[in-house]
Amino acid sequence: MLVLILKVVVAYLLGSVSGSLLLGRRAGFDIREAGSGNAGGTNALRTRGWRFALGVVLIDVSKGALAVWLALLVPTLESSPGRYVEALACGFAAAIGHVLPLYYGFRGGKGAATVVGTFLVLCPLGLPPVLLLWLGVLGWTGYVGLATVVAALSLAPVVAWIAPGITDLRTYALACTVLLVLTHSGNLWRLCRGTEHRFERARVLARAFGRR
Repeated sequence: MLVLILKVVVAYLLGSVSGSLLLGRRAGFDIREAGSGNAGGTNALRTRGWRFALGVVLIDVSKGALAVWLALLVPTLESSPGRYVEALACGFAAAIGHVLPLYYGFRGGKGAATVVGTFLVLCPLGLPPVLLLWLGVLGWTGYVGLATVVAALSLAPVVAWIAPGITDLRTYALACTVLLVLTHSGNLWRLCRGTEHRFERARVLARAFGRR
């Protein structure tokens, strides 16, 4: 149990390294003081451009993957729940670290990129259908938050399809879904009120099929 706790703490601290806040601090600004105030890739793209946003996403995805990979790499004790279960716990801890980063006053992003990073290691074959769904919803509606929530809701069904025998991974997928829905609840609320920001340039599918 001690090894598990240490791994989870390290994963949380790793997750607390926010890409947008780290790169922003080096450039002399705080991304939380611009745009939506969120320390995530979408706000980085909206306020600082695609190059800055790409760096943010790469860092946030990498730390999720690294947290899981390290948990699988480091040996564990016989009394532990197992290296794979520890990796799941560390992946979720990294996502929590992104949302509530210790180094930045517990004001971070929404966790989507970090969750993607964890699935790069845990279930890489499950990512293509989820990302295609995300791109489809974004390309049709232009709403990043809605696309992320829909993709999050597909995580557990996709995992059940790709890895039907791994119940622990399905539980992890459900936990990630709950986390992402909660962190995007503001987007859903604004969508219901008709005040959610829309990326018109992303609506390539809507334009292709003549929908405005």
